[in-house]
Amino acid sequence: MIRVTLRSGETPEKLLQRFKRTVAKEGLLKEIKKRSFYEKPSEAKRRKQREFEKLMRKKDRKQDVKDSRRKLRRR
Repeated sequence: MIRVTLRSGETPEKLLQRFKRTVAKEGLLKEIKKRSFYEKPSEAKRRKQREFEKLMRKKDRKQDVKDSRRKLRRR
């Protein structure tokens, strides 16, 4: 359970902003949306595989950028 207490001199708007930031960091909304409907085990497996592939593509792109920067520095 997420708890956010009002600090001295803090406005309610700042408190709400801090609460929203905490909820986002914890991934609470994402978890609630994910659990709102039943997901078959085969669909979950497929989704996890797609997420993994997406992560690998992102890492490859980052590595390509690093490598290209190194090549430019060597010249």
